Amino acid sequence: MPIHEDRLFPAEPGTRAIARALYAHVKNLPIISPHGHTQAAWFAKNESFPDPATLLVQPDHYVFRMLYSQGISLDDLEIGRPELKNPRKVWSLFASHYYLFRGTPTRIWMDYLFQEVFGLQQRFSASTADLFFDTIAEKLKTPEFLPRALFERFNIEVLSTTDSPLDSLDDIQTIRASGWKGRILPAFRPDPVTDPEFPGFAESILKLGEQTGEDSSTWTGYLNALRKARLRFKALGCTSTDHGHLTAQTADLPEDEAAKLFNQVFSGNADAQQRELFRAQMLTEMARMSLEDGLVMQIHPGSVRNHNRKVYEKFGRDMGADIPRPTNYVYALRPLLDRFGNESRLTLILFTLDESTYSRELAPLAGHYPCLRLGPPWWFQDSPEGMMRFREQTTETAGFYNTVGFNDDTRAFLSVPARHDVARRVDCAFLARLVAEHRLDKDEAHEVAYDLAYGLVKKAYRL
Repeated sequence: MPIHEDRLFPAEPGTRAIARALYAHVKNLPIISPHGHTQAAWFAKNESFPDPATLLVQPDHYVFRMLYSQGISLDDLEIGRPELKNPRKVWSLFASHYYLFRGTPTRIWMDYLFQEVFGLQQRFSASTADLFFDTIAEKLKTPEFLPRALFERFNIEVLSTTDSPLDSLDDIQTIRASGWKGRILPAFRPDPVTDPEFPGFAESILKLGEQTGEDSSTWTGYLNALRKARLRFKALGCTSTDHGHLTAQTADLPEDEAAKLFNQVFSGNADAQQRELFRAQMLTEMARMSLEDGLVMQIHPGSVRNHNRKVYEKFGRDMGADIPRPTNYVYALRPLLDRFGNESRLTLILFTLDESTYSRELAPLAGHYPCLRLGPPWWFQDSPEGMMRFREQTTETAGFYNTVGFNDDTRAFLSVPARHDVARRVDCAFLARLVAEHRLDKDEAHEVAYDLAYGLVKKAYRL
């Protein structure tokens, strides 16, 4: 059953017609994907993607967390294995439980992918599982479905990965040396060496020192090592950093106190409060470094990661058991903002999993401080409803131009165009309502639609 051309548009005919016209203006704009978790190796090697289950089920926590919630074991889905033993069986499990995704954004993304990427217009189910598997598997063997060909077909202008400061970035360098024109950029994610909760934290800091020629066992050497690592990323096209702390807490300690705190966390003798204070201090240090090297700074707080201890112990990190929690921004960010909040040369993009902060904290903050911008709905809010709530609760205070467009934040490369299509449709639906209510002229709505889909993200991420 083909996906409907008016999906996500307003039900009222007049407003729907406005949304259609706005969408026609932006639907074919290039995709800017400034934050995500795709693998540069795919584009460096440019080898055929594996079978459909390995490609579409195994890496997608949106898929397997829903299946797990209904009693399907991660072992049966072969999650965490380097290679699937029975991909058709995994695919069959997904197909026979596809009804679980009714009403979810995953259903929208998958239906788009099946039809627009693979040309499958039947409904995905147990009865069509083999047809879908065989069709997709066969197409994945063709040159048109190699990673670089799909990148070009999807009309992606820029795609950013997310990388540890310890990463060699060899794949990024291979892409650049290949002569291929696709723009794959690294993003600097320093959590393994700024968050004492990470396994091997002290060992990673020492490795960072080895890579940069600094004595990273000292506070000064550690900061210098981070500066050098950032410059190495920047030389390969990086324009942003990303920080996935539990909270948005910041601190601005005197130099001697910061050095003493570093010694405590590096030696493993810090308690929970000191570890949180160190993370808070490092956000301020990262802002200071961003003023030096021009990298845009992103903060993705508010996820209690690996909440299911048994799943974490058996399968490791990032297995669909991350849960949102309340997050404070007004007081948490104040030490950083007291130091750097009025710097227009700094761009700090705030994300949240706590929607209650949109109108109360985030929009007023971004509507005042020159350095702040609001990131789009993220993770659990990356949905039509979440996107609409975001526009409704932030536009009144922050406007459109203190936001940064859309990013997909995905590990599932083939879902990138689907996710951007949803964002463009929802934004056009929101703008259509403003036009219908005579709050915005049509020509203004067209300008805003373009900026939300393309212009703002290029400006915010300095692309």
